[in-house]
Amino acid sequence: MNQETNFISAVVYVHNAGNRVAEFLRVILHTLESNFAHSEIICVNDASEDDSLQRIRTVSAEAKTASVSVINMSYFHGLEMAMNAGVDLAIGDFVFEFDHPWLDFDEREIMKVYRRSLAGCDIVSASPERKEKLSSRVFYRIFDRFSHLKYQMSTESFRILSRRVLNRIESENQAVLYRKAVYASSGLKTDQIKYIPKSADLPAGDRRERSYRAGLAADSLILFTELGYRFSMIMTGIMLLIALLILVYTVVAYFTLHPVEGWTTTILFLAVCFIGLFGIQTIIIKYLQLIVDMVYKRKHYSFESIEKLTK
Repeated sequence: MNQETNFISAVVYVHNAGNRVAEFLRVILHTLESNFAHSEIICVNDASEDDSLQRIRTVSAEAKTASVSVINMSYFHGLEMAMNAGVDLAIGDFVFEFDHPWLDFDEREIMKVYRRSLAGCDIVSASPERKEKLSSRVFYRIFDRFSHLKYQMSTESFRILSRRVLNRIESENQAVLYRKAVYASSGLKTDQIKYIPKSADLPAGDRRERSYRAGLAADSLILFTELGYRFSMIMTGIMLLIALLILVYTVVAYFTLHPVEGWTTTILFLAVCFIGLFGIQTIIIKYLQLIVDMVYKRKHYSFESIEKLTK
């Protein structure tokens, strides 16, 4: 009688999680069926090599009102691409994204995040209050320093998205290579809820997952921050300055040191060539930065909310 009428989708990423996915799905299934009249769970099986798929099928037989689906990826795609596939299939008014089937939170946190979204936030994430790994701390600090997003990045276990977020991203034809950055740059209201985790650490994941995360971090810093652009411009400026100093030194040496015949001409030629080369490189870097801005960052406009002040 008191169930929510909004249609809720839950997208769960699964990769070699056979030892924990069943317990996780049972909690999600119970929460959705207890609180929502209409719901669905979409498991994205990212080329698991264990019994994850069999365990998902077993839990799906226990569903009463919720719909359970599985997307079996053809090969290992990694978290971001696999979750994109799940979100594309989701039809809910609100979509939960669970980046891993690891139950380190109380199930009440799911409804807490949902109710916070009803209060006016289109993106609400749940983050554990645990000490982040050194690599994660370094990545988020660099990301926050060199991006223009007001949203502070941190480790998240799951999040909820309103349909408005997904529609805006789709209308902008944005490539979702790093979902958190794209969601944060949508311009809509965001919030974060902290919770006390049940366990100290997350499962480490296999070698393929760790390699994927390292590559994703590097790609995200290049695409969504100005780190690569600034580093390139600084290095280009330094090399250009060195070439100019060599040019000046060559002219001074010609009049004061009487170098070997042909040395001055050769060094002058090389110095001028390097100055031109670094000048061209500066222009190319700027063009590349503009292309990245237009493809991944720039929008026609974005607004956080609309207030109707008069009737």
